[in-house]
Amino acid sequence: MKKIISHLDRGVLYMFMASFFFAIMGAFAKLSSGYMSSLEVVFFRNVFGVALVGYAVFRKPMKQAGGKPWLLFFRGFMGFVALLAFFYNIAHIPLGDAMTFSKTSPIFTAIFAWLFLQEKLAKSAWLAVLLGFVGIIFITSPTGLTFSKTDLLGIFSGVGAALAYTSVRELKKYYDTRAIVLSFMTVGTVGPLLLLFISPYVNDPSLDFMLGAFVMPSGIVWLYVMGMGLFATLAQLYMTKAYGESQAGIVGAVSYTNIVFSIGVGLLLGDALPDFITLFGIILIIISGILAVKK
Repeated sequence: MKKIISHLDRGVLYMFMASFFFAIMGAFAKLSSGYMSSLEVVFFRNVFGVALVGYAVFRKPMKQAGGKPWLLFFRGFMGFVALLAFFYNIAHIPLGDAMTFSKTSPIFTAIFAWLFLQEKLAKSAWLAVLLGFVGIIFITSPTGLTFSKTDLLGIFSGVGAALAYTSVRELKKYYDTRAIVLSFMTVGTVGPLLLLFISPYVNDPSLDFMLGAFVMPSGIVWLYVMGMGLFATLAQLYMTKAYGESQAGIVGAVSYTNIVFSIGVGLLLGDALPDFITLFGIILIIISGILAVKK
C-alpha cells in the first residue's frame, strides 16, 4: 500500500510540474507573439522538439511494424492545425482562456472514440460531454448564434487535438511513440515554413492565424523562443513520467491545474481576471474534463 501511494505521489507531483511548465511555455509564447506572428511561434515551438526527438531516434533506432502512413500524417496534421489555433489565441486572449479551450480536448476525444473506435461511453462520460459544452457556451458567451474568431479557433484547438489524440490510440499498435511524436513535430515545423513562403501572395486578413512574415528573432526574443522550446520539452517529459507512475485518470485530472497556473501566469503578464460567467465556464470545463479522463 505504501509503495502504491509513493508511486501515486510521484505521478501527481510530475503532473503538477508538467502543468506548471506548460503554463510557463504559454507565457513565453505570449511574449514571443509580441515580436512575431503566431505562425512563426508554432515553428519555433516544434523545431526544438524535432531536434531533440530526432537525436533520441539516432541514439536508439525505432522498432515498429508501420503500415499506416496516412493515419500518421493525419495525426501530425491535426496536431499542427490545432496548435495554429492555440497559439493564435495565446497571442490574442487571456492565457487562462486559451489553455481552457485547449483542455476541452478530452471531451471531444470521448465523442470521437465513441464515433470512430466504437468505444462505449459510461453515463459519467456523457455527463462530461454535456457539462463541457455548457462550459464552452459560458466562456464564449455568444451573441445570438455568433461566435468570435478566437472562440471558434479555441473550440477548434480542442477538436483538432482530440482528433489527433484519437488517432494515436490506433497508431500505437503500429508505431514507436517517438515516431508518432515526430510526425506531429515534423509537420509542425515544415507546415509553418510552407505557409510563411506563401503568405506574401495571400491577402486575406481573416487568415492571419495561419499566415505571417518571417521575422528573425533578435536580442531578448531569442530568450523567449528558447524558453518556450525548453519548457515545452520539460512539460512533455514530466507529463510522460506522470503517466508512467500513476493511473491515467488520476494524473489526467491533475493536469487541469494547468488552467489555474495559466490564469496566474497570465495575470503576471497583464491579463485581466476572468469575469464570473467566464470563470463559471472554466469550472464546468475542468469538472467535465476530470469526468472524461476518469475510467
